[in-house]
Amino acid sequence: MTPNPTVRKAGKPGRPKGIAKTGGGSRKGIPNKATVEFRQAVTTLLNATQDNMIRWLTEVAEGTGEEGGKPNPAKALELMASLAEFAAPKLARTEHVGDKDAPLRMEFGWKSDKS
Repeated sequence: MTPNPTVRKAGKPGRPKGIAKTGGGSRKGIPNKATVEFRQAVTTLLNATQDNMIRWLTEVAEGTGEEGGKPNPAKALELMASLAEFAAPKLARTEHVGDKDAPLRMEFGWKSDKS
């Protein structure tokens, strides 16, 4: 009779060496508590300073303000995009490709009422 490798001898608690750990951990795609709290804090901050941020971005874009800088709408858009990263998750890009000998082929049409 062969011994069961998952059963240890008396006095040696725990999983035997070489036996894979099963289960446990969190499910894929579930953000951890710190990530959720950080996003909520940033969203709260963005909401609380919304009026000021609009003014600041306008000053950057139009070049107004105390320093009288040059208009820079590109920089204003860059600042907005960098702030948006914290409030909304990034979306991954997906590319669908076929085999080099059999590329993907999409056909569109209308379903006929006649069957």
